[in-house]
Order: sequence, then structure tokens, then C-alpha cells
Amino acid sequence: QLQASGGGEVQAGGSLRLSCTVSAITFSNDAMAWFRQAPGKERESVASIRWNGGRTLYLDSAVEGRSTISRDNARKMVYLEMNSLKPEDTAVYYCAGGQYMRRNQYDYSYWGQGTQVTVSS
Repeated sequence: QLQASGGGEVQAGGSLRLSCTVSAITFSNDAMAWFRQAPGKERESVASIRWNGGRTLYLDSAVEGRSTISRDNARKMVYLEMNSLKPEDTAVYYCAGGQYMRRNQYDYSYWGQGTQVTVSS
């Protein structure tokens, strides 16, 4: 129900815009989120957004300062724009949807396949 794209390899300091195409029927009522998982680490929430885009939640202030999550309910799209990328941002990025805007991955009921982001120093 979700298709993530936009990943790739970028040098430190660069930018990427990830896109997620959603086909879930309940999309316009659901919170959406971007998670990431680096090798050997647990999956973590990067950013999430309420169904109407009225509120967003980020991993921490450092991520919030260089990231923007947004959504277009008419086009059924979710975006994550990240700037000033760092090698520690390297991970597989997943988009996910669920009823509530939470940081816990288990609160999201449907997931995309992930897109690889590699940041080289």
C-alpha cells in the first residue's frame, strides 16, 4: 500500500527528498511517518505527521532543524525532505501509516518497502 522512493547516495551536507505514494483507502484519516533503520540498529521514527498535516513530530531537535515532513492528501503522497545530511543519516527509510501520530513503530499498521539513503563523508 506504500511505495517509497527518492533515496540514493549523497555527500555529507547534501539534501534529499523522499516520496511515498500511498494507496491505502484510509490514508486521508491516518497519521503518516518516516522511519529509518541503520545496520545493526533498531528502527526509529524520523518524523510523523497528523492526518491533516496540522501537527508534526520529529525524532529530536537536531533532526527537526534540518528535516520537513509534509503530505498531500489529494495526491496521496507523503514527503520527507532532509538537508545538511550526515553520514549517521545513512539507513533504509520507510514510510508507514497508522491511526495515531506516534513514535513507536508498532503503532503503525501498514508499511512501504523502504528506500536506501547513503551519506558519504
